[in-house]
Formats: sequence, C-alpha cells, structure tokens
Amino acid sequence: MSDELDVEAMIKRFRERAAAVQNRNLPPIGGEERQMFLQQAQNDFQDFAIIGDAEAVLEDGILTLKVDLRPAE
Repeated sequence: MSDELDVEAMIKRFRERAAAVQNRNLPPIGGEERQMFLQQAQNDFQDFAIIGDAEAVLEDGILTLKVDLRPAE
C-alpha cells in the first residue's frame, strides 16, 4: 500500500457515491420509516456531493478540502 493518498481518486469516489445515492432503489417501506430512509439518502447525497465538489490539497501530511458553498449566480 502506498503511503501517499491519491486525493483525486478519493474525490472521484465521493462523486461516485453521490451518484449512487441518487440511483438507490427505495425499499418497500412506508410511513415514518420511509421518511427516515429518504432523509438519510438526502443527507448521504449532500455529504458525498460536497466532498465530491471539493478542491483538495495534500501538503506535509495535511489534507485540506476547499468547498465553495456560495449560491450560483
């Protein structure tokens, strides 16, 4: 295993995870459990998408993720 983190590959995996969340099938559940599942899927997508959109820099063993959360113009 390499000691160097492949930051671009990591970011790519988060983009793929965000896309996978959007394509998840909804299990046969209803009511409150359905709402909980949908809320968790939304949270997962948001978290993965934010990191997937980050600019990453690895310097001296410190990983810095820069994310622009300003609304698009």
